[in-house]
This record gives sequence, structure tokens and C-alpha cells, in this order.
Amino acid sequence: MNKASVRLTGALTIVGLLGAGCGMATSQYGSMPGSPSAMATSNTKAAELRTGLNALLGEHLLLAASATGAALAGREAQFKAIAASVDANSVDISKAIGSVYGAGAQDAFLALWRKHIGFAVDYTTGVAAKDKAKQDKAVNDLVQYTQDFGAFLSSANPNLPKAAVAELVKTHVLTLKDVIDAQAAGDQAKVYWSLRSAMGHMQMIADPLADAIAKQFPAKFAAR
Repeated sequence: MNKASVRLTGALTIVGLLGAGCGMATSQYGSMPGSPSAMATSNTKAAELRTGLNALLGEHLLLAASATGAALAGREAQFKAIAASVDANSVDISKAIGSVYGAGAQDAFLALWRKHIGFAVDYTTGVAAKDKAKQDKAVNDLVQYTQDFGAFLSSANPNLPKAAVAELVKTHVLTLKDVIDAQAAGDQAKVYWSLRSAMGHMQMIADPLADAIAKQFPAKFAAR
């Protein structure tokens, strides 16, 4: 995906998000909102939000994996180009958050979101250099980040328990780590098996996040 198409995808997604919200979470989320009876249908603003967040978070995962693959292979020009698209996607995600919670939350979210991308880069460079200490520090930083991210979303939305959010983001971190490790090992079959797993997990973040937003602002995300 070139930079122009990435920007277009982000822009189209944000248009959908500006009017949106969500609808479902499975029982594994415990106290997080969502049930079959509350599932958003395709003609609701909530469904638009769920679709938009899934698109943005899925794009984040695919771009991040492409960036780490380029970095590990020493393709510097490609890495720099993809890194710019990763950040453009981050800005788009923050705009989606800002469309609901305001500019202050948008800026705070973007700064926090960028942190985990930096930690993932640290892990990747540690793997490339076979620097176990750097790898371990990056993993520890990422695990701590999940707690910070969980606290941030929980403070904005009471329907998002900190522990549940942290666990979901931790799985995102670990599934991306699996992709990076497979890339470093040159195991292409495992790369794409891990990538499918990591991509599937992004829906497990996007769906309950969108559902929680719709529940917090029912008037804004009511059915048409």
C-alpha cells in the first residue's frame, strides 16, 4: 500500500467515524459492555464506528508489521516510507478519539499511542542487533505501557475496565512480537500465520472499544 492510498483509507474511515459508535463484545471481555441483544446493525451509527475502528486498527497492525520486516531486512528507504504511513495512521486513530472526546483527549491519546510504536521499534532494533538486554527492556516497557493505556481509556470511559483493556493491548503487543520474531528468523510461514493471528486480535480491541463509546454516548450513536 503506497502512502497516498494509506492516507485515503484513513480519510475515508474518519468520515465514517465522525458520526459513529459500536456494538458487540463477546463474553470473554467479562464486565466490558456488549451482548448479542445489543449488537449494532449495519444501519446504525454505532456500526459505522465499529467498522471504522476495525479498519484503522487493522491498518495499524499491517503497517507496523511491514515496517518491522523492512527494518530487519535492512531496507532503510522502505522502512522510512512505511514509518511515515504508520504515523499517519496513528494521527487518524487519534482524530477518531478526538471526534468523541475532544482535542485534549486527541492529543493525549496520540502521544500515548506513539509510545508503544517506539517501544516496538526498540524491540525490533534489539532483535536485529541480537541485543538481548535491549529486547528485554523493550518488552518490559511494552508491558508497562499496557497498564498506562488501560488507565487512560478507563479514565475516559467507565465502560472500559483498566484490567480488561490492558490485557487486550498486551495480547496485541505479544502477537506483534511473534510476527517480529518470525521475520527475524526468516520463517515466512510463521510470519504470515502470526500476522493473521495478530490481525484477528485487532477486532477484539476495536469491537469492545466502539461498543463502550456507543454505550457512553447513546444519544450520539442512536440508530437512524
